Amino acid sequence: MELKAFVEITRPHNCILAGIVGLLGSIVAVGHFPDAFRAFLAFLVVALGCAGGNTINDYFDYEIDRINRPERPLPRGAMNRKTALYYSLTLLFVGLILAYLINVWAFILAIIAYAAMVLYAWKLKLLPFIGNLVVAGLTGATPLYGAIAVGKIGLAGYLALCAFLVNVAREVVKDIEDVEGDITKGAKTLPIIWGKKKAAYVGAVFAFLTVAASFLPVKAGVGLGYYAMVPVDVLILYSAYIILRSQEKGAAHRSQKLLKISIFMAVAAFMVAALL
Repeated sequence: MELKAFVEITRPHNCILAGIVGLLGSIVAVGHFPDAFRAFLAFLVVALGCAGGNTINDYFDYEIDRINRPERPLPRGAMNRKTALYYSLTLLFVGLILAYLINVWAFILAIIAYAAMVLYAWKLKLLPFIGNLVVAGLTGATPLYGAIAVGKIGLAGYLALCAFLVNVAREVVKDIEDVEGDITKGAKTLPIIWGKKKAAYVGAVFAFLTVAASFLPVKAGVGLGYYAMVPVDVLILYSAYIILRSQEKGAAHRSQKLLKISIFMAVAAFMVAALL
């Protein structure tokens, strides 16, 4: 067993970024930097949830990862599966304790989100489209969690909607990339059931819906702050173009990576809009 596997299996860069999105969600909600203690707790709850979710996902995805991600800790033997299971539950337990210290709504949302992570990894991932919606919902809940932690929603609600829609697109495109391994485990993802081309259209539709939803803050009186979203919208549309043009693994990988980048760009854009 490799000690570094305890860090690696959580995919720490993703967890830190998720925590930052939660923190930025609180800033977007109130329009300034909120109470430091609550904001830090929100960061930790989101980061620990992401870490626990990634770990338990690897526990259940062992067979798929032997094909799609053989370099990960469990497939290469750096950690055994039972250890990964207990480790993930410990991370989630600590996260719930911290959520309880924020407020009751933050605690309730953490329970729902953490339960959804476990259920997704255990059962829902294999269901067509349902798993995609769950992951997208969890991503959309990340900035919303930061808002709930500080007791105000504000523009974070619009950000959560955009994050949800763009993540549905990304999850569908990612399924196109992972078809080979998913077939091996018997998963019933959209590209397996409908074919890659039709799945690409579904992903593109949600990408277009994201761009449409990004205009909603204008009605809320954001004004010039909206223009920070223009580069994000362009990137999302370009990602849709890539996957519509080709559904090969390389194209799907590029498209979903760009969609992932757009999520963090959108958070920054909404923060600019909230602070202006």
